[in-house]
Amino acid sequence: MAAIATPAHCVADFCLVPIGTSSPSVSEEVADIHRMIETSGLKYVMHSAGTTLEGSWDRVHQVIGQAHTLLHQKGIVRIHTDIRVGSRTDKMQSFEDKVAKVQQLLGK
Repeated sequence: MAAIATPAHCVADFCLVPIGTSSPSVSEEVADIHRMIETSGLKYVMHSAGTTLEGSWDRVHQVIGQAHTLLHQKGIVRIHTDIRVGSRTDKMQSFEDKVAKVQQLLGK
């Protein structure tokens, strides 16, 4: 297994959900995570249901793991995260490229 490399590049969308907090709001936790992501060197965009990260496979997954650790260190005992990851080898495509293509088809 060690001989199989991870993809060079990926786009990952993730939604991290702290469980068992004192409030249904997670905006403080999201802000904490985004402060950390801003220092990661990855391209990212926040949206209403999560965050999209772009970069090397290993770094993207490391940052998602660091988001877990950051919140665990703040006393959140349980976290659930949904992650969707895409990679391709035929061309380099950013998350902005993907959105721009659909907007072009819509005539925007």
